[in-house]
Amino acid sequence: MTGENFAATGQLLGTVVAVQANFYRVQLDQEAGEQRSRGAEEKLDLNAFLPHCPTTASPPLLLCTRRTRLKKIGQQVMVGDRVVVEEPDWAGGRGAIAEVLPRQSELDRPAIANVNQILLVFAVADPPLEPYQLSRFLIKAESTGLDVLLCLNKSDLISPQEQQQVSDRLLGWGYQPIFISVKDSINTEQAARYLSNKITVIAGPSGVGKSSLINTLIDSAKLRVGEVSGKLARGRHTTRHIELFELPSGGLLADTPGFNQPDMDCIPEELIHYFPEARKRLAVASCRFSDCLHRDEPECVVRGDWERYEHYLEFLDAAIAHQTQLHQQADPESTMKLKSKSKGKGQSQYEPKLESKKYRRISRKTQLQDLQELYRDEE
Repeated sequence: MTGENFAATGQLLGTVVAVQANFYRVQLDQEAGEQRSRGAEEKLDLNAFLPHCPTTASPPLLLCTRRTRLKKIGQQVMVGDRVVVEEPDWAGGRGAIAEVLPRQSELDRPAIANVNQILLVFAVADPPLEPYQLSRFLIKAESTGLDVLLCLNKSDLISPQEQQQVSDRLLGWGYQPIFISVKDSINTEQAARYLSNKITVIAGPSGVGKSSLINTLIDSAKLRVGEVSGKLARGRHTTRHIELFELPSGGLLADTPGFNQPDMDCIPEELIHYFPEARKRLAVASCRFSDCLHRDEPECVVRGDWERYEHYLEFLDAAIAHQTQLHQQADPESTMKLKSKSKGKGQSQYEPKLESKKYRRISRKTQLQDLQELYRDEE
């Protein structure tokens, strides 16, 4: 059913651009603008919800609640969801979400739907670029199955020679980064072209300039910008919730709270496919064993002298530990536990788990209390 058909039935189509408590800010499709003009003449009063949002937005914005029916069937409403809105109150700027349309994609952390690509933003200086941290973010982004775009901010702080070295290194990883400088407006327009007509999630550690980049691309965003901590050389968190911003060239950009170490919660056997350089090796040859974890197994075509192999071994141990924890939570009676060895020095193994408290030494306090009770009994 098209937007016009929905409008004919008194229902409107829109996209959830922000979620706060039990309220949802929905940006309606362009067809809703005509219906609004035929409604109340008063402007939408949305300043109490998000002050930087213009009240004369076109297409219009409505502050919506979720129908009780959706709550009863457990239907979650996420940022990025395409929804059906009914009973619009143009004067009050309100409505009700009656239906959530099928999602094309879904992320759990951050919780957002219908994303097309992930824009990773890192800084080449202030804070300095950390290869391990960057690799961890790249693996997390690759695990979503979405396209990954890498932008390196603050390129004005390094020399052209240093920039070339970083570029050559990341090309070996399988990525072609875009060097930008929000401060000096270097290559920001080039980055914007990759975002046109798509829903893009922007992610990266704190303090690398994500909010500054959004403010540059979207004048109406006006996000709060933090400074880098002098002691830790890390940024301070300024984004508190997920929100979609409309790009001037079309498309939506989602800002997400910054974090320094994303979880490694992928399946261990799938981890190797999140490394482009490893995928290249597997495309021309196969390991001897189909369940090869690419550590100590014979005739492994992946194990070798590529730069991020040590990162892979560390991430693999973390993924195995996470998987083991999930299994133990699902089966508390499990009698096995994972014993991890030092990275790169052998494969993690399972060993019997001792019964809880059975082999724990009795404390002196407990022994003294038992003696006192025994003495009183004798008396």
